[in-house]
Amino acid sequence: MLDLSWMAWTWPSIAFFVAVVASIVAMGVWEKFSPGGNPRRGVFGIDTTRGDRLFISWLGTGFIQMGWLAFFGTPLWGGLALSIGWVVFVFNKA
Repeated sequence: MLDLSWMAWTWPSIAFFVAVVASIVAMGVWEKFSPGGNPRRGVFGIDTTRGDRLFISWLGTGFIQMGWLAFFGTPLWGGLALSIGWVVFVFNKA
């Protein structure tokens, strides 16, 4: 049997991992039906593909959430709002 006791599996942690997997699956489906996520140069000054922008979005979201916890603590609704704004910015401008 698979022992998952090493991690405190809470609903937020499960939701996080489900969201990561869902975003990767969604990107795969998007690429399947609309191939050619050609690199484009955005405000970061580097060429990024859809996958690059997804990675930058998740990385930035992690830092936003950690920063929110460090400065404001819980609840994380404000950090979530900033993270959603970050994702929209990255996919539109990066």
